[in-house]
Amino acid sequence: MSTLERARCGLKAHPLALDAAIAAGVLVCMVAGSFVVPRGPNGVTWGVRSPAPFGLILMTVGAAALVFRRRAPMTVLAVTGAVSVIESVTGDPRAPVAMSAVIALYTVASTTDRTTTWRVGLLTMTVLTAAAMLAGPLPWYAQENLGVLAWTGIGATAGDAVRSRRAVVRAMRERAERAERTREEEARRRVAEERLRIARDLHDVVAHHIALVNVQAGVAAHVMDRRPDQAKEALAHVREASRSALNELRATVGLLRQSGDPEAPTEPAPGLSRLEELADTFRSAGLPVEVARADHGTALPAAVDLAAYRIVQEALTNVRKHAGTGAKAEVSVVRVGPHIEVTVLDDGTGAGGESGAGGGHGLLGMRERVTALGGTLTTGPRYGGGFRVHAILPVKTRTTAPGEPA
Repeated sequence: MSTLERARCGLKAHPLALDAAIAAGVLVCMVAGSFVVPRGPNGVTWGVRSPAPFGLILMTVGAAALVFRRRAPMTVLAVTGAVSVIESVTGDPRAPVAMSAVIALYTVASTTDRTTTWRVGLLTMTVLTAAAMLAGPLPWYAQENLGVLAWTGIGATAGDAVRSRRAVVRAMRERAERAERTREEEARRRVAEERLRIARDLHDVVAHHIALVNVQAGVAAHVMDRRPDQAKEALAHVREASRSALNELRATVGLLRQSGDPEAPTEPAPGLSRLEELADTFRSAGLPVEVARADHGTALPAAVDLAAYRIVQEALTNVRKHAGTGAKAEVSVVRVGPHIEVTVLDDGTGAGGESGAGGGHGLLGMRERVTALGGTLTTGPRYGGGFRVHAILPVKTRTTAPGEPA
């Protein structure tokens, strides 16, 4: 920091000292101006005369009042204006006492509103100029009288300009602070949304695999004594389902790792490319599943791909849990224009059918996923029995990059 900058910071920290320095400077300028002889034989000349004692007193009073210009600007303007009027009426040759009134008027204009500036400025200009023209020793058209009018107008205008600039700077600073707060709030909102998404993923993973484990464990317990080989096969499915659940949990929780944490798994999130694998897990659990695809190899955004996979997973889990024994499921994925349609049907006849899960978190999680992507989800019983889950997802989402394939 340079010496000038340090001095400026010090003066801002001590405004009374700054005002005292300004008052001293104004007093020096007024005393120096009192040596000017405006009516010399050849125009304005410099003389060697000393200022009149009364004029020196008025200059001192006007300058001393400026020390308090920040604390009481209107009072200081009244005092400086009064001594300026007295000097204009009695001084001959006149001392530039009006300089203190100009500084005081500038202070009022820079610290108040524009309406007050106009009123006080016009009043000050009128009083000082009228006193100089009508009651002073000089002719009304003297240039000193016109100078009082000009300088008071300049003081009011300069003060109003400074006030306007401060208001603009303050507004810009407030907008910047408001924008910063908005960015922080947006970041917090995105974090909350991401946590909800991860929570839904965890729910889907756990619900799906725990349902499979429960079914296979029941099968193993039922056939343990009579058919040990089938029990072993069921236990193998339990082991496979639990291992798959752990892997998906590890991958999902890995999204929460910080930069300094150990490296997270690099396995991509599941999508429709693993649809047959998903269907096989349910077939192994005893649920016949037929898969039909007519999406023509459409490359979906990651969010849409994951949502479609989770919808099928949750729907088949509900079929296995609620549709009853002997139920079959059909899964279809079809590309229709700018949308991908995912449908899961079952012919279950269990108590309450699929509707038994209608009020649970499974269908609610599906609906939230689809709504977040701008799609629609329709669920409900089928005519003749069973349940239908139908999701329409956009192939291109708002978050899709411009160059991402559709």
